[in-house]
Amino acid sequence: MTCPHCGAAVVAFAVPSSIREHAPAAETAICTRCLRTTSAAEVDVPASDVASTGDADFGAVDPAFPSGEAGVALALVCGHLESLALERESVETLIEHAERAGADVFAFLGRLDAADAAFDLDRRRAALLDLL
Repeated sequence: MTCPHCGAAVVAFAVPSSIREHAPAAETAICTRCLRTTSAAEVDVPASDVASTGDADFGAVDPAFPSGEAGVALALVCGHLESLALERESVETLIEHAERAGADVFAFLGRLDAADAAFDLDRRRAALLDLL
């Protein structure tokens, strides 16, 4: 149950069907260090350890994450930030979903602290704020 890219712990969660096309799998995991997302099966997360969408708690990733569907959508956004130019459509869809689920995306982006992310968080944050 570790990230295949950096070896850190992961948080596994179920992805709602409405945004599943923007996820690596129906059961996805986000790395607590590099913020990459991957299929939960790829990192050997047992099905019993995959949080349902409503119970998804991303506090181990960063306290800025909301819980539930908003957190799931923002976790998937983080997974796309390494390739923002190529993943723009998915990022926009996921951000809209997070906002409909009650997340304040601007506040989230401002509070997210991920010094070891697989992407330059400050540059991506600025790009996302321009995008929104």
